[in-house]
Order: sequence, then structure tokens, then C-alpha cells
Amino acid sequence: MRDLMPPTVAVAVAAPDDWTGDLLDAEQACLGDKAVQTRRRDFTAGRVCARRAMADLGLPTVALPSAANRAPIWPAGVVGAITHTAGYCAAAAARATEVRSVGMDAEQHREINAGVRRLVLLPEEEETCTRLPSGVRWPIVFFSAKETVYKVWHPVVGTWLDFHDAHLDLDPDAGTFTARIAPARVDAAQVADPPTTITGRFVVADGLVRTAAVLALP
Repeated sequence: MRDLMPPTVAVAVAAPDDWTGDLLDAEQACLGDKAVQTRRRDFTAGRVCARRAMADLGLPTVALPSAANRAPIWPAGVVGAITHTAGYCAAAAARATEVRSVGMDAEQHREINAGVRRLVLLPEEEETCTRLPSGVRWPIVFFSAKETVYKVWHPVVGTWLDFHDAHLDLDPDAGTFTARIAPARVDAAQVADPPTTITGRFVVADGLVRTAAVLALP
């Protein structure tokens, strides 16, 4: 993920030992005693990476508990994101005085079935996938990019964003995407300067789709 983020954002990618690293008490309390091994490993690697990213910013070690929707609760003055998929985990953090919001997502480079595609892709996006260069499973790129867009949107606006609420344009040559947020969602936002567009970057390599976006301060 470091290759997709600006220098103002610190990124940590999980090493083998991070999946079984130590949790702080408040983090362990969120995980509980009955979490399955996969959930425990993903949660642990994410928190270890997040604390390492914050340390790279010169910030103190603090716990990152979970909100009701399982999103990490970042300390005051910090924005960030965590992502994990099979065998891969990364976290990003930035100072809120430099970045308004950060989002990122990693997915296995795989096909998604027609039902999921209908949930994720607008009709025009589905048609776009048929015209993009071969060799890439473009629907999963759209899926990952929209996950990233949501991770940018939610901490700023505090509301849900459906897959169809973001219309994506991809530039396969530049490895960039631009999401235009549905005007109804923007108009309903109860914050100053809600984002109307979110731009980001993507890479498809080594069996993974990785997407990231940073929202600048207004």
C-alpha cells in the first residue's frame, strides 16, 4: 500500500509475526474470547500494523478499539484505515491536521458472480468492464475501489454509502479512479463540505487488488 499513498500517510504491511502479535487490553476486550482463529488473526494483524503506522508518525502507542460496525476507533487527531484479506493485511494512518480521511482495501484478484456484480456495479460500470483491457477481473477492482470510497466517506460524513451511491471512472493506464458521489447523498450530509468526488489509485499484482484514496483537507 505504500506505493498508493502520499508521504503524509504512514503505512504498515503485516509481517508473518504480526498475525499473532500482542493486543492491548482494550483491543482484546473488543475481540472477546470466542472469536474464531481467522477473525483473531485478522484483527491482531490490523491493530499491530495500525500502531506501527502511528509510531512512524511519532505518535504514542494507544489501543484501537472497535466501533459497533467493527471499524477501528482512531485516537483524536488521527485518521486511518485497516484492510485485510487472505494472507495480507495493511494499515494506514495520518495526522488529521494534514489529511481529512484515508481509505484503502485489498481483495483477492478473483471473479465475482453476477448477483454480486449487480449489487456493486451500476449498469454503465458493468458495460465499462467489457471495454477495459483483458487480463484483469475488473468487477473486483470496482468492488475494492468502492470499499475504499466508503472508508473515506464514512469517517467524514458518518452515514452509510451504498455501492450504487458512487459512480466510478477507472483509468487503467494511470492506475487511478474517480468516484462521483450521488448528489442525494451529498445533499443529505450533515457536515460542512461533504466530499462530492473521491480520487484514488489501484494496482493489480501478485494475486491481489489493492486500492487507496486520500481526502485532502477542505
